[in-house]
Amino acid sequence: MKITAIKGFSDIFPGAVETWQWVEEQARRVFAAYNFAEIRIPILEKTELFSRSIGETTDIVEKEMYTFEDRDSRSADTTDVTKLTLRPEGTAGVVRAYVESEMYKVEPVRKLYYMGPMFRRERPQKGRMRQFHQIGAEALGRGDPFIDAEVLLMLGDFFRAVGLETVALELNSLGCADCRPGYRRRLLEFLKTREAALCDNCRRRMERNPLRVLDCKEPGCRHQTKTAPSILDALCEPCREHFAVVKKLLSEAKVAYELNPRMVRGLDYYCRTTFEWTSEHLGSQSAVAAGGRYDGLVEELGGPPIPGVGFAMGVERLTMLLRMKDSGAPRGPSVYVVWIGEKARDWAFPVVHRLRREGLVAEMEGETRSMKSQMRRADKLGARAVLIVGDDELQKGQALLRDMASKQQQEIALAEIVAKLISGKAS
Repeated sequence: MKITAIKGFSDIFPGAVETWQWVEEQARRVFAAYNFAEIRIPILEKTELFSRSIGETTDIVEKEMYTFEDRDSRSADTTDVTKLTLRPEGTAGVVRAYVESEMYKVEPVRKLYYMGPMFRRERPQKGRMRQFHQIGAEALGRGDPFIDAEVLLMLGDFFRAVGLETVALELNSLGCADCRPGYRRRLLEFLKTREAALCDNCRRRMERNPLRVLDCKEPGCRHQTKTAPSILDALCEPCREHFAVVKKLLSEAKVAYELNPRMVRGLDYYCRTTFEWTSEHLGSQSAVAAGGRYDGLVEELGGPPIPGVGFAMGVERLTMLLRMKDSGAPRGPSVYVVWIGEKARDWAFPVVHRLRREGLVAEMEGETRSMKSQMRRADKLGARAVLIVGDDELQKGQALLRDMASKQQQEIALAEIVAKLISGKAS
């Protein structure tokens, strides 16, 4: 019986992996320029971490987490059980690590980024699986609007680095503990006049967290809340000033954005600046990257009152967009060595090894195949150049180098091949 993969869990094969690696490389390069350092957090965390940080009324905590009992947690003298959860997102784990290690005592301002798989038991959809991958960043220890803008500019630089300049930025502010309660009351009053027309989930969660109703994707709920009061009209003066500076900095950097007062994000820890980078090519679930400010999360998880802001982006959705525009990492070997005859093979093998040791992607066959067959193979692999060598070439002390894109050929002395390929002069 053939064993198949679990629904919503997919393999990433060669040909796609190279694009993923290239995306990760671009992220590391851009994030390093902004002084962000990588952190690696566990895939498993205590369930309480997510219920406290994300919010018990969110879809993630209520319906989507992979949670199970730690079988070693129950002892004979207690009924307490430790529940563990495969991480559904990365921010909570990064903040937990920041608090637990007391990183803030050494340097209260830390800029961290992470990469890796997340898990949510939701319906698989375009660009989103039950095991999906995120690249995220968190700036902890700064509450000023300049760091909000810096994070957004860093994302914009990353999208340019990978060739995605068509993604659009949507921006909102969720206010703070001073101004949001008043807005919450006004929104709840509005929702109660339309309660009968809302979906079961919205009616159930309305009293506890009315902002979640604005995040509902049901068409009926979206229609009923179309004229809901805007949180942007309810901001206190400090929140209004904070948001004004963020918008000003983005405009000065020529980063276009649209205000979206309905965007409340799906997690309870957000406040003030929130944002999504979206693409029209991804359907209704259009977000490529999203995030915002979460000034109370560090304190909620046992640390001091330290502010934070961050984001996460979906790698599956990002690579899907890159494939749509035929962008991404260059594929195939830098050079493919075609040999004819055993002497040529014996000459080529150590040469290929030297090229690989110098960082070039080089390939050759080990078994005897015709020149035509080897050329077909080089073309199929997407080799950028082919080096052709046979007995005649060995006797003349020269090999033939063909550029596979332009089809131009040149003869190169055998003794100079490695140096010229490495320098790029012959490719």
